[in-house]
Amino acid sequence: MNSYLESLIEAQTLDDLWELHVARISEFGFGRMLYGFTRVWGDNRFGNPDDIVVLSNHPEAYTNGFIFEEHYARSPIAQWALQHSGPISWSRAQIPTGQSPLTKEQQEALDFNKEHNIFAGYTISFPSDRSREKSAMILTADVGVTQEEVDALWETHGRTINALCTIFHLKAQSLPHSYSRNLLTKRQREVLEWVGDGKTTQDIATIMGLKPETIEKHLRLAREALEVETTTQAVLKASFQKQIFVVPN
Repeated sequence: MNSYLESLIEAQTLDDLWELHVARISEFGFGRMLYGFTRVWGDNRFGNPDDIVVLSNHPEAYTNGFIFEEHYARSPIAQWALQHSGPISWSRAQIPTGQSPLTKEQQEALDFNKEHNIFAGYTISFPSDRSREKSAMILTADVGVTQEEVDALWETHGRTINALCTIFHLKAQSLPHSYSRNLLTKRQREVLEWVGDGKTTQDIATIMGLKPETIEKHLRLAREALEVETTTQAVLKASFQKQIFVVPN
């Protein structure tokens, strides 16, 4: 355990961190897993799927379908995770409280999972100090393992698994990533970080030894790359994607 935690803490990239985590959690019988974090709209809906950061060891066909066909947004488990924090058995989250039967969209999401031999598992929804962000870990049991067996395993090892996943999550939140399709250049990241630090265009030009017009160009290209309209939105989105790091005042 200690050597694993030391390796986790020392990891410098999300790829290395994810590889370590997958290997460790697989030892408990969860050989397939998916971690994601995304922005959330105010009415308990997920944001743009293009903005989701996803780490997965599922086959690409499943991951792409789950995310970009938005099965995740219709899944009863994801809906539970959107409004709660902590771990939950799939036996408890499949049908929302007070609702029976499943809606057509929810049933389609479950059928999609069944097509990919996904029947049993646990989901961990991580708490956030930002009301419009949500992160979760979806742990899928190995093929042939029943939900009853998963629940029994969780009784024995659940606290350890939850702790390991939480440590992974906290470490992942501190690392930059290259999984976004809206990647910024080094210059674009630098000027956005200065904007996030409260500097004006003239301030940034002086600091970087460039002309104000050049700074404006980098900001414009950053807005275009991130597909937003304002520089403030660009700072927020780049910060959420961990492309830049802004220290709150």
